[in-house]
Amino acid sequence: MTNKVVYPCLWFDGQARAAAEFYCSVFKNSEITADNQLVVTFELNGQKFMGLNGGPTFKFNEAVSFVVDCEAQEEIDYYWEKLTADGGQESNCGWLKDKFGVSWQIVPSVLSKLMTDPEKAPRVTAAFMKMKKMDIETLLNA
Repeated sequence: MTNKVVYPCLWFDGQARAAAEFYCSVFKNSEITADNQLVVTFELNGQKFMGLNGGPTFKFNEAVSFVVDCEAQEEIDYYWEKLTADGGQESNCGWLKDKFGVSWQIVPSVLSKLMTDPEKAPRVTAAFMKMKKMDIETLLNA
């Protein structure tokens, strides 16, 4: 067997094309690769996705989320603003839902390093538990 590509299929209620266009506008180097009205395929920074116009039967929830690993606060601010626009919802600890109900985690790259330091990790955890959008400087100073 050859290595198979694994990619998510996102179930939308007739909004797959609009969602694909939105995500391609948020993530640079992204494009819609096919659209047959039932299924839209697109790539976000090289990651393949499928959007299915499946109807109202299923809704998104936080059991599945997409993580955006950010090097700088400006990136966090950018993705936070874009993904919460037009009806998106802020949540806690760097989580949000976009206007389609898809959950995202907008996190600083440095977080994993901070969480491996046994002395610093409890303070970092206490700091981000109070946040909605992550603040790198606050985490570094925890």
